[in-house]
Amino acid sequence: MFPINIGERSGDHGNFLGMVATYTATIESGVLYDREFQTPVLRVDVCGCICHYLSARNLSTETRRQVRSLRRQIQALITYMVLGVIVGGRLGYVLFYNLSYYLKHPLEIILPFDFSGGIKFTGITGMSFHGGLVCVILFAWLYCRKGGLNFLLMADLFIPAIPLGYTFGRIGNFINGELYGRVTSLPFGMYFPLAPGADLRHPSQLYEASFEGLFLFGFLWGLRKIMKIRGAMLALYLIGYGTVRFFIEYFRQPDEHLGFVLLSFSMGQLLCLLMIAAGISLYGYFWRKEKTSPGYDLSNG
Repeated sequence: MFPINIGERSGDHGNFLGMVATYTATIESGVLYDREFQTPVLRVDVCGCICHYLSARNLSTETRRQVRSLRRQIQALITYMVLGVIVGGRLGYVLFYNLSYYLKHPLEIILPFDFSGGIKFTGITGMSFHGGLVCVILFAWLYCRKGGLNFLLMADLFIPAIPLGYTFGRIGNFINGELYGRVTSLPFGMYFPLAPGADLRHPSQLYEASFEGLFLFGFLWGLRKIMKIRGAMLALYLIGYGTVRFFIEYFRQPDEHLGFVLLSFSMGQLLCLLMIAAGISLYGYFWRKEKTSPGYDLSNG
């Protein structure tokens, strides 16, 4: 395992890969609290350690040497990624899922109080996977430019292991009975106390754990040494996650205040279509760029 201390705790957050992969985990640092995703913090540490180990196994001897020499830059990159998770996750929820409300109550975007009927402490609620993803990529790219790291090679290094974190994340959602599925008459339907009514519902959290997590992990992990195009893991991740999540959304209960946004598509499905389109475009761009790019080096210099 490469000798980089990426498991230092900060508040309630464990290893950075677990944090980045499962930013829907509990975020309880001071007044920051997302009750919609109050999943066990332990799973962040567990999946973080697993992702750390698997990512280390993904390194060649030469790459291990380069990683050791770039230890400080990579540690700083981790910090930027965690900030991207928090900032992007919150802003994504505001923009994609409840913009009209927050335009009327802008202070609630960053303050843990409800001002609609006086002042009531609620914690900061609402995080978006897609918003977090955009900002993680953006923050990582910005730091790589600043810190002298090759962004595409950093992505190729870590992305294959990241989906494994979703398995733990969605199991945590399942244990808490949140993010439940749509009503079903199938024999494996389940009752969720937080859901309205007493109908059986799809355990969509387990579907997501299986396909967004285990299936996507196996797919990317199997391709990591086959794909020779730099940046391919990022493009394939966007395509793979977007595709899997798009179909699972048919079993997941849409957000109550949004419902179906366009025809029979939920907001999550529309965002996943954008992910797929972005992934296909990036793959084509990386494929063309690879023809004239220099060799495999973690630094830009």
